[in-house]
Amino acid sequence: MAHQAWSVVGVLLVTVVTLAVGSLGMRRSHTLGDFYVASRSVTPRWNAAAVSGEYLSAASFLGIAGLLLTYGFDMLWYPVGYTAGYLILLALVAAPLRRSGAYTVPDFAQIRLGSVAVRRTASVLVVLIGWLYLVPQLQGAALTLSAQTGAPGWAGGLLVCIVVLINVAIGGMRSITFAQAVQYWMKLTALLVPAVVLGAVWHARHDRLPEAADGWLQPLGSGLEHPLYATLSLIVAICLGTMGLPHVLVRFYTNPDGREARRTALIVIGLLSVFYQLPTVFGVLGRRYLPELAGGRLADATVLLLPERMLPGLPGQLLGGLVTAGAFAAFLSTASGLTVSVAGVLAQDAGARHSRTSRINRFRGSALVSIALPYALSLTGARLGLAAVVGLAFALAASTFCPLLVLGIWWRGLTDVGALVGLLTGGLIAGSAVLITLVGPGRHGWPGVLLSQPAAWVVPLVFAVMIGGSLLTRSRIPPDVSRVLIRLHAPESMAADLPSLDRSAR
Repeated sequence: MAHQAWSVVGVLLVTVVTLAVGSLGMRRSHTLGDFYVASRSVTPRWNAAAVSGEYLSAASFLGIAGLLLTYGFDMLWYPVGYTAGYLILLALVAAPLRRSGAYTVPDFAQIRLGSVAVRRTASVLVVLIGWLYLVPQLQGAALTLSAQTGAPGWAGGLLVCIVVLINVAIGGMRSITFAQAVQYWMKLTALLVPAVVLGAVWHARHDRLPEAADGWLQPLGSGLEHPLYATLSLIVAICLGTMGLPHVLVRFYTNPDGREARRTALIVIGLLSVFYQLPTVFGVLGRRYLPELAGGRLADATVLLLPERMLPGLPGQLLGGLVTAGAFAAFLSTASGLTVSVAGVLAQDAGARHSRTSRINRFRGSALVSIALPYALSLTGARLGLAAVVGLAFALAASTFCPLLVLGIWWRGLTDVGALVGLLTGGLIAGSAVLITLVGPGRHGWPGVLLSQPAAWVVPLVFAVMIGGSLLTRSRIPPDVSRVLIRLHAPESMAADLPSLDRSAR
């Protein structure tokens, strides 16, 4: 069919461009630092585009429109929270984290606390969060390729895995940085052009938008149980979870210094604010023209199916091919960042330290492991929407790394015991809630909503556990904590006069 042909062309075009742009990084990737953090030389504009490209995942490109189509007004908190999270990251984390000199979140944990146990626990959490986030990207790729080309369910995720592994293997962080920056503009164009065209079609037809009588356009009118708590917990998870996502944090290690990291975060807020206007348009128009998708497994395909529903014939087919290309750019960019962040942790914490070449090869092998298991899990099917699964990853990140980073950066009294107990508490409770929500039987009432939206009660609990555990073990405050904190907070102009932080196991 014609629409399938244009979708295939779009996917192939994105794949070729991604590999071609990624190959530029291969020419400049010679050191271990190139593979892990692009030698900390990425400028704010390039890095902001790369961060935005990486952050705008399947949940952003497809999931938000599907949730808005199904549940209405309340789902706008997803794009608001995704963007607002960077304000918190900008204010509390970005610059100090870059000044730490770490390669990964576990690196930072060891630099700050000097504890191998905390480092290893953080490493496990990085892997779990990364895998939880990777699964919906690969499921989204499968959904897109199946819906638009009729390909078997396993093909979309496999294609993403192959392209990501090639880019990561040839140049690591440097390769994916170039690719992700270009992919942001691909995704923006792929939604902006159809949104403008379809909006004009709707306006020319003088069609009415969905009625508000059913509560779809009303706050807390989504029909979800305990909507006020669910909304507040979602806001907590997304806003605080952003600063705990490993693939987001690792990008700030690539800036030259803390000042540039802050500039990167500020530009990201602007880029995300522009992009997130667009899925909302598709969700509203989808409610009008694709109401039969609401609540079904194909709700996440709203962005893909809307162009041909509103504009039959060649124009709709061309727009459908364009959004398919944008969707694949979303899967590739986010999967690339997640693979690098997980592979970096696995490569650093597994095996002995050898030559540069062997460590790079171990990084490449870790990248294969990092994406292979999520691909296998993605084939099992999904009961929740893409954005909902990603929201659970945010909740797990908010319940673990958010307290560790905030207290580690801003409170000298944090000890290794307090941090370890807090990470274990957050990881076990939030992780159990996530697991039950994903694979357990559906629950209703307060038990169901507390498990599906755990951030509102788990995050304060973890902060309390970390603080209480640290107060009970004051004798274990690292002796060099003042030196570490000065390094994290001192202006860049003083950096040359400060001792380096070299406790991280590199």
